[in-house]
Amino acid sequence: MKLVRKDLEKDNAGQVTLIPEEPEDMWHTYNLLQVGDSLRASTIRKVQTESATGSVGSNRIRTTLTLCVEAIDFDSQACQLRVKGTNIQENEYVKMGAYHTIELEPNRQFTLAKKQWDSVVLERIEQACDPAWSADVAAVVMQEGLAHVCLVTPSMTLTRAKVEVNIPRKRKGNCSQHDRALERFYEQVVQAIQRHINFEVVKCVLVASPGFVREQFCDYMFQQAVKSDNKLLLENRSKFLQVHSSSGHKYALKEALCDPAVTSRLSDTKAAGEVKALDDFYKMLQHEPDRAFYGLKHVEKANEAMAIDTLLISDELFRHQDVATRARYVKLVDSVRENMGTVRIFSSLHVSGEQLGQLTGVAAILRFPVAELSDQEDESSSEED
Repeated sequence: MKLVRKDLEKDNAGQVTLIPEEPEDMWHTYNLLQVGDSLRASTIRKVQTESATGSVGSNRIRTTLTLCVEAIDFDSQACQLRVKGTNIQENEYVKMGAYHTIELEPNRQFTLAKKQWDSVVLERIEQACDPAWSADVAAVVMQEGLAHVCLVTPSMTLTRAKVEVNIPRKRKGNCSQHDRALERFYEQVVQAIQRHINFEVVKCVLVASPGFVREQFCDYMFQQAVKSDNKLLLENRSKFLQVHSSSGHKYALKEALCDPAVTSRLSDTKAAGEVKALDDFYKMLQHEPDRAFYGLKHVEKANEAMAIDTLLISDELFRHQDVATRARYVKLVDSVRENMGTVRIFSSLHVSGEQLGQLTGVAAILRFPVAELSDQEDESSSEED
């Protein structure tokens, strides 16, 4: 997603202009739109025309309309988004108040205006427009003297660094020049990895090469990390995965990504944090039920006690049509963050998001047991008995 313009006022009213570039950007846009918003975009409209002789014909005309959003329809299979609403800006082809459906298209900009841009929506725009945010896989494709350090998002590959070092050939009885150049090359690749890979986001780093280059490089990198006590590399050692590629050029990354060992590992990376958080919640529910709550009322009570360590919440809840209900969820997210808690917003398109949806869509792992809530439950259940 590309952010063209953002005009927000002090009260957080205003508009943003965006260009969706990938199919998944339609999913982000679907999560940004709400009934009552104003959407301005280019669209095709069938217009009836009358000629001088009185004969009536119809033409399809491209025009720009501004709609007050009334209904939003998202096709998750085709990643298509249709928005229905009434025209709120005078147009030579469409009367004020006339109904129209805009189908948002990739690479065609639209402007979205809201009376109130809340923190969750603004964060969604930030994530959608920052490719590094969604790049939870990194790759180093290399051969002797050439390496590409890349970030792999769900929809694109970004080259963050290219390292080129001239490596002299080995000569009989004298390999020192070759070895020194190779060491210099490896050192530059290590620096590029540290500079461009955010290990807090990245869950897997592929090291791909022909021959034994990848093994030699990884041995060098971790030997140096031990010598210099480089905690960043040593703590993330398990994230490095060695695979074969035909060369060190960027296009060779495709072969590495098709490797069966890689595909099974990558299936775990996308939303791996969410899957782990949900797993931790179920374990807590089983072993320490006083530290695992779900349902909005209980989670809000735990938040009042500043007890929430991790909040698990489905993005589906932020698409609620009732403004007050939506505001309640946004307030909960902001409050947990203020109290230094972690917030994980689950995608309802992902299997972990579906599971969370079965638990009302909102759950929390607590820092400490909140017995009062459990006592209240016991009292209310005994009263019912």
